[in-house]
Amino acid sequence: MGILQIVVVIGILLLLVKPMGTYLFHVFSNEPNRTDKWFSRIEKGIYSLIGLKKRDRMSWKKYAMSFILTNIVLVAFSYIFLRLQRELPLNPNGIGGMEQTLSFNTVISFMTNTNLQHYSGETGISYFSQMAVITMMMFTSAASGFSVAVAFVRGITGQKSVGNFFEDFVKAHIRVFIPLALLVTLVLVGLQVPQTLKSTLEVATLEGQTGQIAIGPVASLESIKHLGTNGGGFFGANSAHPFENPSPLTNVIEMLSMWLLPASLPYMFGLFAKNKRQGWVIFTAMMTLFVLLLSLNFYAESKGNPVINAMGIDSSQGSMEGKEVRFGIPQSSLFTAVTTSATTGSVNNMHDTQTPLGGVTPLALMMLNNVFGGKGVGLINMLMYAILGVFLCGLMVGRTPEFLGRKIEAREMKLIAIAILAHPLIILVPTAGAFLTDLGKGAITNPGFHGLSQVLYEYVSSAANNGSGFEGLADNTSFWNITTGIVMLLGRYISMIAMLAVAGSLLRKKPVPETIGTFRTDNHLFTGILIVTVLIIGALTFLPVIVLGPIAEYLTLG
Repeated sequence: MGILQIVVVIGILLLLVKPMGTYLFHVFSNEPNRTDKWFSRIEKGIYSLIGLKKRDRMSWKKYAMSFILTNIVLVAFSYIFLRLQRELPLNPNGIGGMEQTLSFNTVISFMTNTNLQHYSGETGISYFSQMAVITMMMFTSAASGFSVAVAFVRGITGQKSVGNFFEDFVKAHIRVFIPLALLVTLVLVGLQVPQTLKSTLEVATLEGQTGQIAIGPVASLESIKHLGTNGGGFFGANSAHPFENPSPLTNVIEMLSMWLLPASLPYMFGLFAKNKRQGWVIFTAMMTLFVLLLSLNFYAESKGNPVINAMGIDSSQGSMEGKEVRFGIPQSSLFTAVTTSATTGSVNNMHDTQTPLGGVTPLALMMLNNVFGGKGVGLINMLMYAILGVFLCGLMVGRTPEFLGRKIEAREMKLIAIAILAHPLIILVPTAGAFLTDLGKGAITNPGFHGLSQVLYEYVSSAANNGSGFEGLADNTSFWNITTGIVMLLGRYISMIAMLAVAGSLLRKKPVPETIGTFRTDNHLFTGILIVTVLIIGALTFLPVIVLGPIAEYLTLG
């Protein structure tokens, strides 16, 4: 029955990928289409308001600069709002201003689409901040990443230019995120997720005492939290909280919300490339890796904890520590795999309580950072590995490698090398540094192998712009706020800028005509090559630290 639940959700996703991918292509193709009838008037008003009457094509450098400067402005305003939230309206619970290093960490976290939370949502943030900072950034960070992904796709598929950032940014909001968020919000409200501006409720408990129940505009945050693969929770318990995720039905809706757009991007890519098979190759590689790692988590959690099993305690339901009974192992495992593959960071169970082998799945998915991924990140990274796979195959046969009719040369490979090497570097160096400083070691509450896993997870989650955590770590200190903030910045912008540069470089090249010797990248052989390339690079960079952490912990359990 558990496996059937998982298969049904994956089946629903497969049915939705093609129509959603087609819609995204129409939105960002910049060609007249039926969506113009509904949205063009609104967009023209916004373009006029921001002075974008002529939507000129941008070079990759100008596109990247527009992306970065827009993010900087949003970060500045958000930092001010968090620091001054006590004096701002819509604060019925009188929550004070946020401490400066925590404010730094929070604004960086939400602008980079990470949503790592070193605070508890219901007690650390006012309603105004939840809406004007947190929810606003959930829209803008997702739209930013989406825009960069579309620009990269345009570049490598030989379109006229990478596009105009501001046009893409507006379209992502008006035609994708706002309509979908309104729809999902209404559905969640209908399924008993709160949406109110009332202050904390006082209720009488069964013991005759008075209890406080936090409420607020939950449903509207939940919708964009998942659609934008953001992940930050209104409550500290995130999507394990019954107000955020009250039933198995809302659980499925939230999983599909965070999974659908990233899963549809490969199909959109195939339409841009005028080769649907090319898009399905990328999707198949992603889904294969996803199913493999999901199977590991489901198997490990279903078998239960070996130590608890040895005590003679019934483990027929699996390892239920840290999990909600209303979801059980199947929906907890699937949610874990979806949220870390889509780099959302939302959790419906506590990842810190998973079995050691079960914990390998979220770690591995974030380390690879190309299995669906967040808003565009997964597609960009998987295409980066596709180009790398073509390059390696070209070296083996002595032919200049080509991808989508353009030669892959030294400049592209240098940029790809930077993106590939930066990811493990910004994870492993800070992880080692945390154990070498008293400031870092003071937050580690679990000595031994699990403590290493907790620190590793924190930096992997930051670098992959995921935001979930092994919550046994006491991370709300200046050391962790600053170091994870820096890692989030580097994890977001290094790879995006490098891959925009690759797109700009390929765009300038003349197409190479296909010949009998051209290495095809739209068949089953290349799908296998792509999967193997991802696994080899992932193992070379991260297997040693996985062995030192969760695998070593598993071996000590007997």
